[in-house]
Amino acid sequence: MRALIQRVSEASVTVDDTVVGEIGPGLLVLVCAIQGDTKAHADKLAAKIAKCRIFQDENGKMNRSVLDVQGAALVVSQFTLAADTQSGNRPGFSNAAPPHEGEELYEYFADRMQAEGVSVARGQFGADMKVRLLNDGPVTIWFDI
Repeated sequence: MRALIQRVSEASVTVDDTVVGEIGPGLLVLVCAIQGDTKAHADKLAAKIAKCRIFQDENGKMNRSVLDVQGAALVVSQFTLAADTQSGNRPGFSNAAPPHEGEELYEYFADRMQAEGVSVARGQFGADMKVRLLNDGPVTIWFDI
């Protein structure tokens, strides 16, 4: 699985003018299932992100996790993270898991983040979403599991 996380002061997802998920301080997690990914990949990714120390401690060092700061995660499906840009000018997305597998792994991943102890809000799989965020830092980290 692949994820791009951003440390945020706040973030929200809107679908058809309705906010479907929002958080205060924490992480915006854009996540994509790649062909061949399994629940074991989602387990590992959720554990790594929940424990990733990118929040400042009392000395200003990035030494605390989202769990340590009692932050939340807004988990948003993002199949375009599977983009293949090696040839031509149009990205290819054939590396992304098929939609039914992608949705299953997306939901499972969000559930696993919650099981790790992180408060989770979600986007809406397959919808045309408008994501709003206030990036804190900015801090943006890429994960490939």
